[in-house]
Amino acid sequence: MLKQQLNLKLSQKLSPQQIQLMKMIQLPTQAFEQRIAQELEENPALEGGKEESENFDDEFSNDEFDDSYDEGNEVIETDINVDDYLSDDEVPSYKLSANNYSADDEERQMPYAAGTSFTQHLMQQLSTYRLDEEEKEIAEFLVGSVDESGYIRREIQDIVDDLAFTQNVYTTEDKVEKVLKVVQELDPAGVAARDLQECLLLQLERREQTPSVALAIDILDDSFDHFSKKHYKKLIQKFDITEDQLRDAIHEIEGLNPKPGGTYSGNNRIVEHVVPDFAIKIVDGELDLTLNGRNAPELHVSHDYTNMLKGYKESKDKSKAQKDAVMFIKQKLDAAKWFIDAIKQRQQTLFVTMNAIMHHQEEYFLTGDERKLKPMILKDIADKINMDVSTVSRVANSKYVDTPYGTKLIKEFFSESMKNDQGEDVSTKEIKKILEITISEENKRKPLTDDKLAKILLEKGYPIARRTIAKYREQLDLPVARLRKEI
Repeated sequence: MLKQQLNLKLSQKLSPQQIQLMKMIQLPTQAFEQRIAQELEENPALEGGKEESENFDDEFSNDEFDDSYDEGNEVIETDINVDDYLSDDEVPSYKLSANNYSADDEERQMPYAAGTSFTQHLMQQLSTYRLDEEEKEIAEFLVGSVDESGYIRREIQDIVDDLAFTQNVYTTEDKVEKVLKVVQELDPAGVAARDLQECLLLQLERREQTPSVALAIDILDDSFDHFSKKHYKKLIQKFDITEDQLRDAIHEIEGLNPKPGGTYSGNNRIVEHVVPDFAIKIVDGELDLTLNGRNAPELHVSHDYTNMLKGYKESKDKSKAQKDAVMFIKQKLDAAKWFIDAIKQRQQTLFVTMNAIMHHQEEYFLTGDERKLKPMILKDIADKINMDVSTVSRVANSKYVDTPYGTKLIKEFFSESMKNDQGEDVSTKEIKKILEITISEENKRKPLTDDKLAKILLEKGYPIARRTIAKYREQLDLPVARLRKEI
C-alpha cells in the first residue's frame, strides 16, 4: 500500500555573508586586525589608509546604459550598472566618530620574547659537561623530553625503548638513571624531575643545609603524603619536633618552585598580551565607554578599480575581454563594499552590546566592588538591544574591557541570580565574593568547613546549601578546610 505524505518544514538559513559577519563580531581586536590584513591581501579592490580626495565627473549619473554588445552573432547581456560602482557615495573614506577611539590606537605590534628557548638553554649547559658519546646522546634525549613545566613525565623504561627505536642507542635503565642525575644538575634547580616530590627535593639539596632545610628534606623524603595532606600533628609526632620547627621547615618548602621550567625568561614563545576591546573610564562621576580604535580601520574602495569601470563605460566598442574584466571588477567591488559595511555593523554591534552591559552593571563599574554586580544573563542584554542571544554571547565570550580596576573578560560580568532571605534577587558573583572574603578572614589554624561556611552565609542573609558552598569554593579554586590549614 502506497502512502502519500506531505511534510511542511520551515527553516531559516543564514547567508554566507551573515555567517562571516557573525564570525567577525566574535573576533577580538588582534584577530580582527589579522582578518583585515588578510582581506586587504586577497581583494585588490579594497585599500587601507586615508582616501585621497577625488572629484568624479558629473556625467556619472544613474542613467541606464546599454551594456550589450555584438561580437559576430553572439549577444551577452548583463545586469551590471557601472554607475552604481562610480557613485561618490559608494567609495567612502571609512572611520567612525572621533570620540569612539582608544588612546592605544597606534599600538599595532605584537611583542615577542627574545633569547633562546628553554630546551636550548639546557643544551648549552649540557655542553659544559664531560660525557662520552653514548652519555651525550642519552642526555640530549632526556633534555628533549623535558616539558614546559620542567618535568620528565615518562617512565625510564619507555625512554630506553625510544632511544633504541629512534636513536639507535641501545642502553639500560641504570645508564639512563645515571645520566638523568647529570641532567638534574642543570639550571634551574629542580629541572628534569619526574614528579613534584623529586622536584622539591632537588631544589632543597642545592640549598645551604641548615636544620630547617634538613628537616624539610626528611619530611619530603619520608612523609610526603602527610605533608601534602597537611597532617601536621602526625609530622610533629613522627619527627619528634616542635610546632616552630615544623613551621620553619614548611616555610623552606613553600619557597620552592613547583614548575622550574614555567618561569624561564628565555622561553621563545609569544608573550600573551590581552588587548582590551573597550575601555571604561569614570569622567565627572559618569561612565565613559570607548571602543578600541584598532577596531576602526580606514578602508575604502580602490580608485584604480573605479577608474577601470569609468574606462569601460566610455568605451564604444565593448569586447568580450572587457566584459569579462568588468565582471571580475564587479565581484571584487561587491566584496570590498560588503567588507566595509560588515566592519561598520561589527563596530555598532560591539558598542551597543557593551554599552548595555555597562549600564546594567553601573554600580560595579563606578565602585569596583564585585558585591555590587547584579544578576545578568545573556537574554537580559539581548532583550535590551533587540539582538539575538548568540550575538551577545559572541561579544561576551571573546572580548575584554579595560576598567579602573583592571582588564576584565566581559563574560565575567554575567551570572545567575539567587534569592536572599529578603526575597531579593542577588548575583551568584556577589555570593562567591562574600564566600571568598569569609574564607580569607578565617582562622587558618582552624579553617571553616563547608557546613560552617553555609551557616555563616545564612547568618549574612544567603540561604545556601552545603553542596552549593562546595561548588562555589571549587569554582574559586579554594581547597577544602583541611588543606587550608596553617600552623
